[in-house]
Amino acid sequence: MMVLTMPEEILLLLLDDETGKPVGLPGPAGDLALAGAILMELALAGRIDTDLDRLVVVQQRPTGDALLDGVLARLATGAPERTSRWWIQDLAKSGPEFRTAILDRLVAAGVLRRIEDRFLWVFPERRYPKAEGRAETAEVRRRLRGVLLEDEIPDPRDALLIGLARAAGLVPLVLDEAEAAQAAARVDQVAGLEELSRSLSAATRDVYATLLRQGAVH
Repeated sequence: MMVLTMPEEILLLLLDDETGKPVGLPGPAGDLALAGAILMELALAGRIDTDLDRLVVVQQRPTGDALLDGVLARLATGAPERTSRWWIQDLAKSGPEFRTAILDRLVAAGVLRRIEDRFLWVFPERRYPKAEGRAETAEVRRRLRGVLLEDEIPDPRDALLIGLARAAGLVPLVLDEAEAAQAAARVDQVAGLEELSRSLSAATRDVYATLLRQGAVH
């Protein structure tokens, strides 16, 4: 199996395995989740650190991942007093660009297939179903389910990923309704371990509050 970055894992969770279509999520949740995943991957790589007041670049050495290094350069040239919540919201604006780059990489690696289709026989539609015989998506779900339902000790990556899933409303993509109710306390416990997860929760609340004020969410 391909060793996945956190943005790749999140994007696989956001795609229906069979149809290859994006899973329906309200508003900007998917873009916020992707932005959070990129920052979390940079944190795990030792390139950034965060606290309640700001996000700082602690190491500018490239990671070798073009997408991560582009964001790292963006962070390094940004205002130093920005919070992680601010950066998550700012990076989410580039969600479509990030998504395209990650999808292209997963197709090139043989994890996904790209299908050019037509919606209502007129409008072009591109889908990314899971490639036959590939188990990456199932492995992501298996790891998260093990932490949430079997009380496995989470490593830092899985703790961040669970915080990300909770903050962006992705838990239903991993657990069914009964399982989610059973694991609610465990989700909160694991998700509360990491500052970036808390920042994503705050960023998500801010975005939805703004949309509600503008009448964009009904």
